[in-house]
Amino acid sequence: MAIKLEITNIAASYGAVQALHDVSLNISQGQTVALLGTNGNGKSTLMKCVMGMVRPSQGRIELEIDGQRHDLTKLSTQEIVNLGVAMIPEGRRLFPKLTVEENLLLGAYRESARSKIAQNMAFCFETFPLLAERRRQLAGSMSGGQQQMLAIARGLMSSPRLLLVDEPSVGLSPLLVSQTITKLKELKDKYELTVLMAEQNFNQAMRVADYGYIIVHGEIVFHSEVEALRENELVKSFYLGVSH
Repeated sequence: MAIKLEITNIAASYGAVQALHDVSLNISQGQTVALLGTNGNGKSTLMKCVMGMVRPSQGRIELEIDGQRHDLTKLSTQEIVNLGVAMIPEGRRLFPKLTVEENLLLGAYRESARSKIAQNMAFCFETFPLLAERRRQLAGSMSGGQQQMLAIARGLMSSPRLLLVDEPSVGLSPLLVSQTITKLKELKDKYELTVLMAEQNFNQAMRVADYGYIIVHGEIVFHSEVEALRENELVKSFYLGVSH
């Protein structure tokens, strides 16, 4: 059940504005890779390229599943989802007037996940017991942290092989950010999920990531294992507030 994502020399634009320049990034089975950068540097655009929501102007995005390679730049978003790629979007994007349970059911639209709805629902309620308690509550009446739990659980309902998590800390208090990252780490450690996470909060991202890429103005300016990232001068000045 091996999976690998290879992003090679991707460029993408919104009209005349180029958002990504020659971006390359790799994720292997069971890895959590952090894509680090402040707002407007291309993190979400890269996520959307992987999901087929933005078409790159150059480069390749290849997903290898059990030895079979798929060129994601030639597939629709629905086809990419059916391969087992799920995205937890920035801002959660829940259906506020639907219940917790109804939102979760909408996450199970992938064909191969439909037969596992009961199993995946039980898994989500075990992972997030609060959601089980509030399964009849309208999503829009929940707190930001509870909505983030629901957004993650909705992604898990599709039985993903690759999970994309876009800015999980946005709009949350420091305590809720810590709790959200802790939950992602539990899922990674227990179920060996393969995760690409776009995040601004360096310290929180490093709690869960195996490897990190720093993106500035649409370009990858540095990438390494987590420990080397902490010692990088760019990281120290931009993320850790250490000046020299």
